[in-house]
This record gives sequence, C-alpha cells and structure tokens, in this order.
Amino acid sequence: MSTLQAGDKAPSFSFQNQEGKTFKLSDFKGKKVVLYFYPEDDTPTCTKQACNLRDNYAELKSLGYEVIGISPNDVKSHGKFVAKYDLPFILGADPDMKIINQYGVYGEKVLYGRHYMGIRRTTFVIDEKGVIEKVIAKVLTAKHTQQILK
Repeated sequence: MSTLQAGDKAPSFSFQNQEGKTFKLSDFKGKKVVLYFYPEDDTPTCTKQACNLRDNYAELKSLGYEVIGISPNDVKSHGKFVAKYDLPFILGADPDMKIINQYGVYGEKVLYGRHYMGIRRTTFVIDEKGVIEKVIAKVLTAKHTQQILK
C-alpha cells in the first residue's frame, strides 16, 4: 500500500515516454494528471485498463486531465503497446523502478493464495498544483475512468 495520501504533494520525477522523449511531472503543472501505475505492457488486465482509459480519453481531456501510465517496461515495449492498441496518452518507462518505489506501489501481492512481490496497480489523481487529490488502490480495470471521475 502506498503511504502517499490525498492532500500530499506528488513526488517529482522525470521519465522517457514511448517515443524516448523526456518529461517531468512539473511539465504538467496547471493541469490535472491521472498517474496510473501498472505491472506490464500488453497483458490482459493491463490492456483492459489502458483501453478503458483510451476509450474515455476524450472525456478526460475535456475535463482537463492528462493521462500518464508508468510501468517497469522500457521505451521500446511502451512503443509497441501504444501502437498495438492506439493509446493516445503517455506511457512512462521506469525500468529501474525509481518512480514506482517513490510512489510506494511495489510490494507484496497475493494471487490465488500465492504471495509474491510486484507492482500494485494504483492510480493517483493529481491536481493543477501538484497535490494528490485521490488515490485509487483497488482499480477496477474495465471501469477505471468511472473511478477517476467519481
């Protein structure tokens, strides 16, 4: 579980997107940001989540949101994922898991009674001033946009 909560300042970071372009969180100051962490490109559950955000992207943009997905995959993997599913938003590469650890989303998971370490699917909604507005720790991948806007 992330120790970051609503009301906390979002930790700053930089990353490369699917095209190899470098961004910083501060580049989005003045905009609302949906920062979502997911385990891996092109897996069934991660794809369902990304496609839900893609299918509702126009609505999110109209409400002033930028969407950034972060996973430990590299730039090349992100590029393939974006192309395959026509994703209109930014995917950030974090192969050294610096951002993932900064946001506290790596830890123990349980699947069918098996305990293992991995990325806990978590979304942070960040306001225009860089403050966390909402933390979604129990992501419903097929209804993720509704969770964000609720």
